[in-house]
Amino acid sequence: MKLYGSLTSPYVRKVRMVLMEKGLAHDLVVEGPADAAGNVVRLNPLRAIPVLERDDGEVFFDSPMICEYLDSLNDMPRLYPAGGEARWQVLRWHALGQGMMETTVARFVELRKPAEKQDAPTAAKHEARIAAALAFAAERVPASGFISGNSIGIADITLAAALGYIDLRYAHDWRGKHPKLANWFAAISQRPSFVETLAPELKK
Repeated sequence: MKLYGSLTSPYVRKVRMVLMEKGLAHDLVVEGPADAAGNVVRLNPLRAIPVLERDDGEVFFDSPMICEYLDSLNDMPRLYPAGGEARWQVLRWHALGQGMMETTVARFVELRKPAEKQDAPTAAKHEARIAAALAFAAERVPASGFISGNSIGIADITLAAALGYIDLRYAHDWRGKHPKLANWFAAISQRPSFVETLAPELKK
C-alpha cells in the first residue's frame, strides 16, 4: 500500500499511526494536494489528503474511512469495537478528535490570510470551539491508560493526533487548564507510532 500526504496534516498523521499500530506494511509518499500534476490530484477527485492506494490500484480517501478499512485488515489490535455501546462511545471520541482537527485547520487558514483580510470573529469562533472540545475531553479522558478497553484504539489515536495538531498550529497553555488531559497525552505520546509521526516542527 501507498499513503499519500504531508508530514503536518493531522488526518495523515492519524492514518500513519493506525498503519503503524496495526503493523501494516506501506510506503509513505510525502505530497500535498497543491501540486496540480501530483498523485493526490490524480487519485482523489476531492483533491485532499490523505489518499490510500492499495496494491491492486484501488484508492480510498477520507481519513475516517481509511482508518476503519485498515482496522479490518487484521486483529492486531482491533481499534474499533465490533458493536454495542462501546462502539458508539469510541465513534464519538473519533468525531470529537476529527472536529478538533477541522476547527484548528480552519483557524490556521483564517490567520494565514493577510492581516487586512483576516476576520477576528471567525478566528475567535474556532478558538471557542477548540476550548469547548478540550474541556469536553478533559472531563472524560481517563487519568491514565487507554480511553476504551485495555489496548490502543481509534479514540486514543484521534484525540492524540488532534492535540498534537493544536500544539503545532495553535500553541497555547491548554495543559495548564486541563492537567489530567495533559498527563494522559504525555503518557500516550510515548508510543513509537506517536513519536515517529510527530510533525517535524515539533521534534526536538
